[in-house]
Parts: sequence; C-alpha cells; structure tokens
Amino acid sequence: MPCTTILVGKKASYDGSTMIARNDDGFYDEKKLTVITPDKQPTKYKSKISHLEIPLPNNPLRYTANPSIDQKNGIWAANGINEFNVAMTATETLTTNPLVMGADPYVKYEKKKGRKDKDKLGGLGEEDLVVLVLPYIRSAREGVIRLGYLLELYGTYEPNGIAFSDEDEIWWFETIGGHHWIAKRVKDNEYVIMPNQFGIDSFDLNDAFGKQEEHMCSKDLREFIEENHLNLNQKGIFNPRNIFGSHSDSDHVYNTPRAWFMARYFNPNTYKWDGPNADFTPESDNIPWSFVPERKITVEDVKYILSSYFQGTPYNPYSNVNHLEKGIYRTIGIARTGVMAVLQIRGYMPKEIKALEWICFGSNAFNACLATYANVDRMPKYLSDVTLDVSTDNFYWGSRLIGALADPNYGTTIQLIERYQAAVANQSHQIVNEYDKKYLENPDYHLLYEANEKLAEMAKKETIKCLNQVLLQASKNMKNNYNRADN
Repeated sequence: MPCTTILVGKKASYDGSTMIARNDDGFYDEKKLTVITPDKQPTKYKSKISHLEIPLPNNPLRYTANPSIDQKNGIWAANGINEFNVAMTATETLTTNPLVMGADPYVKYEKKKGRKDKDKLGGLGEEDLVVLVLPYIRSAREGVIRLGYLLELYGTYEPNGIAFSDEDEIWWFETIGGHHWIAKRVKDNEYVIMPNQFGIDSFDLNDAFGKQEEHMCSKDLREFIEENHLNLNQKGIFNPRNIFGSHSDSDHVYNTPRAWFMARYFNPNTYKWDGPNADFTPESDNIPWSFVPERKITVEDVKYILSSYFQGTPYNPYSNVNHLEKGIYRTIGIARTGVMAVLQIRGYMPKEIKALEWICFGSNAFNACLATYANVDRMPKYLSDVTLDVSTDNFYWGSRLIGALADPNYGTTIQLIERYQAAVANQSHQIVNEYDKKYLENPDYHLLYEANEKLAEMAKKETIKCLNQVLLQASKNMKNNYNRADN
C-alpha cells in the first residue's frame, strides 16, 4: 500500500517519548479506531488474500487497531498499541529489484487449475501482520523476532516495511523477496523517513550475526547475498538499499521527493536543499535514511509533515502561481488516505497512561489529529462506530466530508482548516494534561474512559463547526451560483 512513514527516537522527540507514525494510503478505505480484547482475538487466523491458515498462541494481549470497515479483502488493522505499551504500524509498501525477485520470488496464492490439483497458498501480507504479531509481543525487539520467524516460515507475497516501538526502542523491519528480511534499531537521537522505497542505507552484519544490539536479519542473509551475486556495493561498504532496493525513474516522481521534503523540513540548515548547487534534490537517490533533527520533534510536527504537499516550493499543487513544476511529484498528504496514527509511548508516565494514540482519518491536508489513551478496552463510539454509510456522527466520515469540500475550494477554506486543526490539537493537549494530572493524583482506570469521551466530544464539536463553515464556502463557489445583478 502506498504510504509514508516517520519514526522519531526518544532523544529526538520533544518529551523523550518514542513516536512512530504512518499514512495508510489505501483507496479511500473506511476505517475506525477500535480495541481488540483477548476474547475477540481468533485462535486460528485465515488470510483472505493468500488463503493461508495460521494457528495463533493462546495468550493474546489486548490491543488497539484501525481495521477496514469492509473486510471482504481482510482486516487490514494498520496500526495499534498493545497493553504492554508496544506499538506497531504495518505496512509501508517498499520497492525491490529483479535480482532479488529472481533469487527469492514472492509466495503468491494460485487457484487450482484442475480437479485433482490443490490451491497453492500464498504468504503473509499487509492484510495480516498486525493481527499476527502485535497481540503476542512485549517489546519492540520481540516484534522483530516474531515477524521474522513468521516470514521465514510462511513467506510473503509483497515487499513491506514495518515499525515497532516501545518506551525505549524503535525498530524498522524490511522484507527482502519472499522469505528474507532485515531490521535496524533507530538511534535514540535520530528520526527516520520512509517514502515507499527500500530505506535502510547502512547495516552491521557482524552485529546482526552476533550480539544483535542494533541489527537483526534472516539467518541465511549472508549466503543469500553471496550465492545470488546481489552485492552491488563498492569499497567494502555495505548499503542494503543498493542491494535490495529499486533504481527506477518512477522513484524520482513518486518516492524520493517525499524524502527530500521531510528531511528539508526537519533539517533546513544541515544541507542545501534548493538551487543548482543543492546537496540533495527531490530526485536524489542517496537521501539518508535517518537524520539528527535540528530541533526536537513534536506530535504536531509529525502531523504536519505527513499532511504536507510541498508547501513553499514550486511543486505545491495548490499554489496560485503556475510554476512549470507544479504538481509533478506525489505529495505526502494525499486524497486517498484512510487513517494516520501517531503512536506515542511516554516512558516517563505510569504504564496505564504511557501510550497515546493520536488518530486522524481521510486526507491529512484537511483533517485534524485527536489524542486518545490507548490502554482501554473500548473506544468512544465517535471513533469506533463507523459504517460504510456517510454520517456526521463519526470522526471518519466527518473528516472525509471536510476534505472533499475543502480541496476544490482551497483558497477560501484553508484558513478554516488551519483553525480547525489547531483547535483539536490545542484541546487534545489540554485534556491530556488535565487527565494525566488526575491519574497521577488518583490512579483510577475509569479516568481513561472519561478522558477519551471528553476528547471525542470535543472532536465532534470542532468537526461539525468546521464542516458547517467549509460547506458554506463550498456552496458560494458552486458553478450554478447566479444573482440578478450578474446580468
């Protein structure tokens, strides 16, 4: 699925928390925020796409999820945080190359051709991973280990990147062909940018096959590279992106410009990003995977960058200036996003309130990001009670409606959108601060439900207010407007 991911180490964030976030850019998928309690987790999982059946452990943990409402193609849980305050986002669709695919083809479902034949089962995919992994892990590192085991056992039918985090660590996991994988720990003082490409650009194989302090991989990766002549590197440098990634012209339109804009935002003075002598351009293949930011990163920074559309550059599709380059690159904030979640694990808080899941639905350019406490066994109906029918009674459809009305009326509505986004963000922080203090004074579990309901009520009020204003402006811009004075 075409998505964009950002990972923020605890020393790179404003409050010492770890943050992982991803735009789930499906095809206008209807989504919700829900909680899967152990009694709702199946004992046997069956994939819709690959028809693969997998037995599951009998001791699942409670976890949040952002599943699709229409599950004809599977659950697609997208993001979540479990009761041990471990977060997971899955997946960022990656790129690869013919050498890798020839050496380790994908495991794809094939329907039987004759009566005596059996269907060839497929491997794992984005549809499956959160449900198969998140309920059974107690740390980010355990997430890598479990997913690696499943991938080697069952294979995959697509290239994916997956993030795991807990209060101390963030790990990024990338699949290689059908059965191989690589994973790297994000440095505490760095952030990582991922725009639908194979990303990791440095790796310590000795660590991966030794102490595994910051690197892990499939058990035969060395032999796999050597036997299939995959190592394209020179001078003894091991760059996985060169070996396992893509090198196509389409990357320069679809992927690398997003990496360029994200790094340019967080490190405007570290490198020269614009002009004929730029260190990196939107079409550079060697933009680093990780950076030390020039200032600490906030939730609002993550929301902004995952909502962005090349503001302040000639590539902005909403610009009033008709630059030749206008709209030539794929934006980060895109129309078809189903859900974006910022999964924040606050190591300085008690375990019950460590985890915040900041949630928004629809096109990020026009939606608002709402905080929720994740360690609960139910979410407010405004976030969880979503159907396939359009309704202003839930956050998902309210967000979609605002985006659809604001996009063609950008000039007259963007100020209203910015006020709406600020109002929800400001009040989210205010309510979280209020209930953090209440819980620290009186650790009553029911305060978390009370806080989430208050947050949802606030979001509904602000969403309806914005929708009213945007609808009025959109109505004024209808093509069939007519006044007698127009004669």
